[in-house]
Amino acid sequence: MKPSEIAARLTGISTPIGGLSWTPATIDREVARRVITFLEDRRVLYADMNWEVPGDCARSAQEIRAFLTEVIGQGGIGPNLEQPLRLMRGYCRTFLNTVGFTEDDLPPDAASRRLISRPGYGWHDWHFAQAVGELRAGVGLQTAIIAARYDLPIEDDLAAVLPMA
Repeated sequence: MKPSEIAARLTGISTPIGGLSWTPATIDREVARRVITFLEDRRVLYADMNWEVPGDCARSAQEIRAFLTEVIGQGGIGPNLEQPLRLMRGYCRTFLNTVGFTEDDLPPDAASRRLISRPGYGWHDWHFAQAVGELRAGVGLQTAIIAARYDLPIEDDLAAVLPMA
């Protein structure tokens, strides 16, 4: 463990004459690990396009976007982590704008999500496939940057969308 990580984990010091405690700043590496773990479970980023359902992809992109907004909004992270997270969130927003899905198109229950189908948008539609590809490429690049910067492992499924070395 690095000295900076040890210092960040300390929450107080006590002496015989008194003590001092504080809330430590968020450790960027831990936040990065949490983000990568979350992304590893987002099928829209790596599943075979033949199995993708537009409504499910939009829901997943919305969930990624909301998660990243929450992480960024909590503050306490440095610009070396915040910038890639903001870029990922932007890729999600661009995907949703490109395919034309709105919150109203995304009912909360899984069964009705499968019924959503905008005219012309399905796994076979090249516009939809291109939008998913751009989402995967953008998020994959930023994930690779974060993983390299903080020396974090990535599961094989998500690693499939990382840029080639």
